[in-house]
Amino acid sequence: VQLQACGGGLVQAGGSLRLSCVASGRAFSRYVAGWFRQAPGKEREFVAANRWAAGSTYYADSVKGRFTISRGNAKNTVYLQMNSLKREDTAVYYCAAGNRGIQIGIQDYDYWGQGTQVTVSS
Repeated sequence: VQLQACGGGLVQAGGSLRLSCVASGRAFSRYVAGWFRQAPGKEREFVAANRWAAGSTYYADSVKGRFTISRGNAKNTVYLQMNSLKREDTAVYYCAAGNRGIQIGIQDYDYWGQGTQVTVSS
């Protein structure tokens, strides 16, 4: 599975962005799709995950109620809609895919996109 993330940019606090991750290769719909982020000087952390086959999603507490993960109709795309953005959401965002069920650890995802920068200004 190859993943390509895009959609990052500069936005003011309180604004919105939608990240996209397009997958190619094996049937992406069979995988759990996840979003992670890494801020400068910090470890990569879990943001959200979606298991399309089970219709289940899971969010980090820090983004719950503000971010929404979803799949496109073709199932080879996963989105992260980010609303009410805060300065602390500034990070490089990565999409990932794994087949171990919904997990929050980076070690549980086998495939990674290249990352897209999100910067939230005050």
